[in-house]
Amino acid sequence: MQAGIVEAGYGSDPVGLVSGFLFAPGGAVREIDSRGAAAWLQQAQPEAAHERPFRPFLWLHFNLSHSACERWMKAHLGLPHEFFEALRQGSRSTRIERQDAALLAVVNDVIYNFGVTSTDISTMWAHADHRLLVTARARPLRSVDRLREAVRHDEAFRSPLDLMVHLLRDQADVLVQIVRETGVTVDQIEDQLLSQRLHGNRADLGAMRRGLVRLQRLLAPEPGALFRLLNRPPAWLQESDLQELRESTEEFSLVLNDLAALVERIKLLQEEIAAKLNEQTNRTLFTLTLVTVLALPINIVAGFFGMNVGGIPLAGHPHGFWVLVALVASFTVLAGRWAFRKQAG
Repeated sequence: MQAGIVEAGYGSDPVGLVSGFLFAPGGAVREIDSRGAAAWLQQAQPEAAHERPFRPFLWLHFNLSHSACERWMKAHLGLPHEFFEALRQGSRSTRIERQDAALLAVVNDVIYNFGVTSTDISTMWAHADHRLLVTARARPLRSVDRLREAVRHDEAFRSPLDLMVHLLRDQADVLVQIVRETGVTVDQIEDQLLSQRLHGNRADLGAMRRGLVRLQRLLAPEPGALFRLLNRPPAWLQESDLQELRESTEEFSLVLNDLAALVERIKLLQEEIAAKLNEQTNRTLFTLTLVTVLALPINIVAGFFGMNVGGIPLAGHPHGFWVLVALVASFTVLAGRWAFRKQAG
């Protein structure tokens, strides 16, 4: 896990807690710090997942760049070791999978600028059970900021999974924006292609295609993990939560289909530009070949008559120069007709 650069003072809790919220039945929400969260978790009575459809739960969001963050989570939250292993895994594809009675999720957020040939992708890891949602990231994410604002504006959330679905939908909104902005850029390049102005477009298309393929690989939820989760959900998940997850997955699928279609369109434009460049190259080579063929007779004749030897024909003829001019012109016309006939064929 690589820690990113975080703004000074962003998440000033001594253990790296950026924000914490306690959700109570009836929609009441209050912010909570790390001490209050630890005390609530110790006092909360364990209960079966099916006892109450609406029960209080915590959302704790951590900054992994803080040196004390991981130690505090291990000491107070009782998270499984799979969560901490996921923090160090090389694979960061978006996914939600079941871990016994809990959920493990990896969510990516994107900061994308098509004026730059690189993509900036931040990853967030999440653990959810019936009473706790823990999210952790090394760099600030816009999607978490939007979710935090939604909580502070009293948007209703029934469960930890409801919060995670909100994050996935924010991620889908980012993808929609990327597809729209890229589509506008591709339209402009296509117009330039039709007007025969191809300068620099190949490099731009190549950079966009690489970026979109990388986003498609990282942001697309793994279908196998979602399929297993929807078919074997934990007992504490309500049917409404599963329905929200299904709808979010369908929205994501539509966006990814648009993204795949845009990648294919960029590929076709690249092939069209390559074909036009090959055509221009062939025309240039033909012009050079034609000039060489037309200059061949005069070069041959000049080479022969430039030899400083005896017996040069027409040396004493009064009209020898004009005879040679007519001879060279005739050979040049014949070579030109032959070359143009080859081109026409």
